[in-house]
Amino acid sequence: MQIAVLIPCFNEEKAIAMVVDGFRAVLPDAAIYVYDNNSTDQTCAVALAAGATVRAEPLQGKGNVLRRMFADVEADLYLLVDGDGTYDAASAPQMIEKLIAERLDMVVGSRLASKSEDAFRTGHHFGNRLLTGTVSTIFGNRFHDMLSGYRVFSRRFVKSFPAVSRGFETETELAVHALSLRLPVAELETPYGARPMGSVSKLHTYRDGVRISWMIVQLFREERPMAFFSLLFVLLFTASLLLGIPLLVEFYKTGLVPRLPTALLATGIMLLAFLSLAAGLILDSVTRGRQENKRLAYLAQPPLPDPPR
Repeated sequence: MQIAVLIPCFNEEKAIAMVVDGFRAVLPDAAIYVYDNNSTDQTCAVALAAGATVRAEPLQGKGNVLRRMFADVEADLYLLVDGDGTYDAASAPQMIEKLIAERLDMVVGSRLASKSEDAFRTGHHFGNRLLTGTVSTIFGNRFHDMLSGYRVFSRRFVKSFPAVSRGFETETELAVHALSLRLPVAELETPYGARPMGSVSKLHTYRDGVRISWMIVQLFREERPMAFFSLLFVLLFTASLLLGIPLLVEFYKTGLVPRLPTALLATGIMLLAFLSLAAGLILDSVTRGRQENKRLAYLAQPPLPDPPR
């Protein structure tokens, strides 16, 4: 089968040759694509010298690069890896073998076995577990390292994936796409190392953490609207009762409404609560139609062939 190695890059001249050479060694028949995202160093020249096919995506952000790669490249299997030299190229054949043998649509290279503080800092480890746990609670517990940048996909997954994110939150979108369509996926523990000397991480811990969290909220609203708006209904309904019950008690005792603005506020919040519930019911039907369309796009692509016996 035709395998495409997809490497999004931004200022990775220190690591990109090592990444290209590593995957060329373990996947000699694969096509290796480096997609440059407005690098200001010699990333493109180094990647070309290493033998990769170099293309460009002018819209800044990993999500934009991923959308372009998935649209442009034709293959049977796709391997996505960051260009920073932290992921283990030697694990690629095992990930591909697992995907083919078990007829999966995505295999994620988990970094959780890494003990290197330089590679996987404690704060990033905690944030990863927190965000992955949140997604697991909402959409299903099938991933332990949702934010890994090392993955193998089937063509069906790639060509049915509606990439809309712009930055590092694209990994969250990949995970939720698989969970919402209940696609067959798996994880495989792989070594994870530190960046080469002179290479700088592009991840901004707090800013990107906030963006990933906001992406989870958006996907919760879009993919689970009944649950999202039911939760909002419960919060608004409770707030309205807390404001309104003392007024009802006072009205029962005296026949008077002593705090008219509070009564109006409680009434307005109760109306918003039931409007939220109605929105959830309507959007749940819309989401079902969207999921059916994504499923049809998925089925329009040919399945993986049976593994050789």
